[in-house]
Amino acid sequence: MLVFFALLFSIQESWDVQIWSSVESMLINSILAFFVFSIVSGAIYLINDVLDYEKDRVHPSKSIRPVASGRLSKSIAQIATLALLIPAIIAAFIINMNFGWIIVGYVALMISYSMVLKNYVLVDCFAITAGFVLRAIAGATVVDVPISLWLYLCTGLGALVIALAKRRSELTNSGDKAQLQRSNLKSYSLKLIDNVAILTIFATVIAYTAYTFTAPNLPDNKLMTLTIPMVVYGLLRYAYLVHFKSLGESPEDLLLSDKHLFMTVVIWIASTALILILFR
Repeated sequence: MLVFFALLFSIQESWDVQIWSSVESMLINSILAFFVFSIVSGAIYLINDVLDYEKDRVHPSKSIRPVASGRLSKSIAQIATLALLIPAIIAAFIINMNFGWIIVGYVALMISYSMVLKNYVLVDCFAITAGFVLRAIAGATVVDVPISLWLYLCTGLGALVIALAKRRSELTNSGDKAQLQRSNLKSYSLKLIDNVAILTIFATVIAYTAYTFTAPNLPDNKLMTLTIPMVVYGLLRYAYLVHFKSLGESPEDLLLSDKHLFMTVVIWIASTALILILFR
């Protein structure tokens, strides 16, 4: 969904020029980019599942995945990976040349993560974060609009919060089998993760606050500052769910299952869109 952020935050400029065909083209390109990234992400998950076959078998939830459970052979998974990746990369270059290179860079990053980077403490979290930022950059690329660097910074910091939450949940849920499920978990501690997460959440709030006050593509009336409490509450709610319910291992399930967090995100998106449209 991060692919659509650039479209959301360029609504004001798009409506100012009143070129409806251009707006329609931007929407179509964003939708196409969304599907391409979804396909590529699926292929990356297959690669990761094949590489982590043995470790996933001792994981309480990952053990029921098709590859880990044996319902899908590793050879078929590898064939499916190529069947997904090759057409998706070609489609990306057809949509936009720069978008194609971003997809290639994302694939290279994620393969490096699956094979090497995930074994290093904190480096693994930053690799995941980079993957999220590339999604935001890709969204801006396909609609051909400049996005404030503040937004990229907020995206990166927010993604780092999610990555740290995943590691914390893995550490607390795995118990004595932590090292068997992920080798670098032995080098993590709850204290380390919590301290870094606090700093990251604090930095995210500061970055987003600065963004609402300084970004040139926002309305001059500073109404975007009204969305700051939503971001603060969303981050704190996420931290609560991770710390007291250990739900951070699957961020997508957490977002869809917790009505408070889900509604916060929906209200934030709706409020942002209304502010940018009505006060363009």
